[in-house]
Amino acid sequence: MTLDVEVLRYLTTATPADAWQTIIAKTLDITAQPLTPENAPRDVTRRDRDVGALDLFLAASGWDLWGAFGDSVERTSQRLMRWWAEPYSAKAVLILDGLSLRELPWLLQGASKHGFNVESVAVSASELPGETNEFARALGFASRSQLQSNRAGLAHNLQSATTECVALPWHDCAGLVDAVPGTKNWVFWHEWPDNKLHDGSGAGQGLEALTRDVVDQLVSEDFWNFVARLAAGRHVVITSDHGYAATGLFHDANDEETKFLRDAFRSGRSHVGEDSPSYFVPPVAMQIKNTHGAHLLAVGRRKWRSPGGYPTLAHGGLSLLEVLSPFVELTKSGIA
Repeated sequence: MTLDVEVLRYLTTATPADAWQTIIAKTLDITAQPLTPENAPRDVTRRDRDVGALDLFLAASGWDLWGAFGDSVERTSQRLMRWWAEPYSAKAVLILDGLSLRELPWLLQGASKHGFNVESVAVSASELPGETNEFARALGFASRSQLQSNRAGLAHNLQSATTECVALPWHDCAGLVDAVPGTKNWVFWHEWPDNKLHDGSGAGQGLEALTRDVVDQLVSEDFWNFVARLAAGRHVVITSDHGYAATGLFHDANDEETKFLRDAFRSGRSHVGEDSPSYFVPPVAMQIKNTHGAHLLAVGRRKWRSPGGYPTLAHGGLSLLEVLSPFVELTKSGIA
């Protein structure tokens, strides 16, 4: 996909907030269309490449928009806390670690098939860098693991909630919900698909293998039975801490870029510190300073040679599908 002249003209003249809303709307248009299990690997790869046209703009003439990202797009943590303050009688949050907009169609199709009401669909932003513990801290938890077995108590921003963090099969997750009858509010963090992402990120793996697992998980009756247990008398939000980059589809950096990127990031996509890549214009990495400190983040769709091989799936840098998350609100009538 290429961006037409009118879109490019608008993105270069609009305010950062308006430009970001247009970029997000176009990304959503690409990723939210229905999928079939048979064609999913092919279609998800094609859509990923289509989003690449927007990433190319953001890495080239529009790179300054990344500096405005944090102020222009509501973070998932902020949106969750705002939603948590709504006067619902009971609520639940399901955080699927690493879920990206690629997986949104399965949530919408599955919700419709299993009799859920889709109350709203939105897109929100990861923390920068898009890492798990930065998101946990933004919600007031010391780390993701603090949610396990309700160890967080009241020391977080989603008050009066029972918390859990596991990597168990969905059937067992439903059992954990049922094991605490009478619980009013839930915050349930599941380590999938991020654990699968890192297990399958090596050479010869990547987006296709992960997509097949996504189909197996999000089309399964066990998953939707688990969501139904969370939705028993509750409003439910399904979201994620960050997305991921299909770095196996990225183009190779040139020799000079590779030297800098390898020295700065090794095989990752972010680095703590105030290093400056000022001699690259447009930049191959950008300095981001926020409540999480100062970090250098890789910009756009580049991969580079590194010891042990560059992963084919990763997160932490600045590309659209690793910093944008689905935010889906569901209810279901007739269950208790």
